[in-house]
Amino acid sequence: MKKFLMIAVPGVLLLFLLDWLYFGLGVLYLPHYGEPEYFAKAEGESLYLDSGSGYAEFELKGVNLGLGKPGCYATERAITKEEYLRWFEQIKGLGANVIRTYTLAGPDFYEAFYEFNRDNLEPLYLLHGVWVDDYLINSVYSALDEEFYEPFFRSCKKTVDAVHGRFKEWAGDSAFPQYYRWDISPWVCGYILGVEWEGALVTYTDKSFPQREQLDGGYFYTENASNFEIFLASAGEETAGYETRKYGSQRMIAFSNWPTTDPLDYPQSLTEYFLKSAQIDVEHIRCKETFGPGQFASYHIYPYYPDYYSFLPAHEENTYLQYLRDINAHHSMPVVISEFGVPSSRGMAAYEAGLGRNQGNLSETQQGEALVSMYQDIKAAGSAGGIVFTWQDEWFKRTWNTMTSVDLTATPYWSDYQTNEQYFGLLSFDPGEEESACYPDGDKSEWTEEDLVCEQDGARLSMKRDERYIYLLVEQEGFNALTDRLYIPIDTTPKSGSVRAGNLGVEMDRAADFVVELNGPDNSRLWVQEYYDCIEALFYDKITPWDLFSQVFPEPDTDAFVKIRLLVQKDLYFERDSLEDANILDDRPLPYAAYNQRDPMHYSRMENYETGKLTYGNGNPSAPDFNSLTDFCGGDGFVELRLPWQLLNFADPSRMNIHDDYYEHYGVEYLHIGELWAGAGDGSRRIEMKPFALEPLGRRPAYHERLKKSYYMLQSLWA
Repeated sequence: MKKFLMIAVPGVLLLFLLDWLYFGLGVLYLPHYGEPEYFAKAEGESLYLDSGSGYAEFELKGVNLGLGKPGCYATERAITKEEYLRWFEQIKGLGANVIRTYTLAGPDFYEAFYEFNRDNLEPLYLLHGVWVDDYLINSVYSALDEEFYEPFFRSCKKTVDAVHGRFKEWAGDSAFPQYYRWDISPWVCGYILGVEWEGALVTYTDKSFPQREQLDGGYFYTENASNFEIFLASAGEETAGYETRKYGSQRMIAFSNWPTTDPLDYPQSLTEYFLKSAQIDVEHIRCKETFGPGQFASYHIYPYYPDYYSFLPAHEENTYLQYLRDINAHHSMPVVISEFGVPSSRGMAAYEAGLGRNQGNLSETQQGEALVSMYQDIKAAGSAGGIVFTWQDEWFKRTWNTMTSVDLTATPYWSDYQTNEQYFGLLSFDPGEEESACYPDGDKSEWTEEDLVCEQDGARLSMKRDERYIYLLVEQEGFNALTDRLYIPIDTTPKSGSVRAGNLGVEMDRAADFVVELNGPDNSRLWVQEYYDCIEALFYDKITPWDLFSQVFPEPDTDAFVKIRLLVQKDLYFERDSLEDANILDDRPLPYAAYNQRDPMHYSRMENYETGKLTYGNGNPSAPDFNSLTDFCGGDGFVELRLPWQLLNFADPSRMNIHDDYYEHYGVEYLHIGELWAGAGDGSRRIEMKPFALEPLGRRPAYHERLKKSYYMLQSLWA
């Protein structure tokens, strides 16, 4: 035993020492002598890549790849090697040649990427991002603060080590480190450093400190640069110098930017209107001859926000193309649109003034049409390429106009079709292990007697649910969903509700919170009792032209049912005279703008639209006429309907928590329920309601993958 220990202990200690030297200090490597190697470069206004037979111009067609999947937050890095390999194959089949990641992924990504490219004559290339987390951005005032730039510079170096397979880290509460052993550097063509920088951070860095001395580094230098631009250039210097010295190689570098901090000039009235306070101009950052790959300009540009150009006196219908042209004209280096896209969600947060490429409320077909036209705009403007946002839907995401309505600690566990940020993907995660619980498509074969909830006067109501919807089937002999009228009352909360919907002329035997009115393809909607109307309770002062103090609060049993609305754009407050002087209001009247009665010389605007309006169509993905926005579909003597959870004021279906009384709690608190009550009838007599049991969905959601129609539409352009 003693002999064994005498041999084993020194051996273990030696392994720990080698591990520490190789992955910790990184000193066990052979330094590169001579010129650094690189295979991709930015030159003029184009990108070039050497795949083995010399440099050729490279049209970058990429896909952003996130870290989330159903049931997990992105920070859990839960995507497996097998999933990555499957996705890489599909991304290659799309016609893409580049993947972009935002931050360090789990080791499975690097192993899968290495395995996919190792013997591949047509590999996928990688643009690797370096992230700055929200906590750091919101806890430090200036990028010049050591607490800000030091962690960022360390992240740059960690990314370089991970790319070269020389990195390890302890993740979460694990007692064992994660090793990044796979050298994927032969396929990494560049780094994109940073995030969509907050205007306040940039402005504070630039204006609240004395002007810093211009950078004159070994690889980057600056001319007439602001403090924040010098900070960015320093990050590039750190990254390029570290990779050159340690690995003898270099990669193109870009600094993340977006319209909020773009370098263009606008009329003062417009900058005040959009609260645009900061500019980042990477033209002030230059590469020395010692850095051969060069830099390109990276932008996240969407057609709907912030839509600066639609407020200018002279603008084209396609303001997206107009803006892209001006961005490209400003730069002497290649421009890559590192994010562009639209979501195929039911809910919407912003709209494009000209062509309707909105942030949501688009079908998968409309998403595909938008992606194709946006990429064509990107190329027509002279950009070197574009990267679609994003590859997969991300259930954990949140959006400003719905985040008050949901439990943000539970978003990965259910699919919130009202939150647009969750549906930018080309790959959908549909509920159900193989198929969803129901598809409103005129075929009721998936329904059984076990789904029956109630029956009255020959009308039978059945119900199902899954991670995205509550499904309803109403059967009645001779019923025609295109011409006949039908009402479905739904009761969820015991705190409010009415036995009568006065404006609909419908009575129920139980107090209801919602009433579905099916009245043909164009006039069907979900109504909510006014007391349980979320937007009215939380945003009254933002959506009404009247003084807040004139608000009359509804009674808990009011029989008034109102349309369900969702906020869009954002609250904008500006002086009337300044906009009229700039000829902005005269050129484009602001839709839904209202006078603020307390201050008639100002406008206050928070737009909204009716999200409770129901869409008729075919909701089966395998159908030729599939419409992903379908809410209901009729068949011979029946109608199928699906309602997203949030539309019924569910905050967390994984626990079956709904909104509690808004006026009692001064906002959204949660109330657990174990059932809801529903019924169906034509309104000619009181509708009887029966209970439908609601077991919590739990924290392990069932889902299956499906490529959206938008994938195949973009494929026809790219491949």
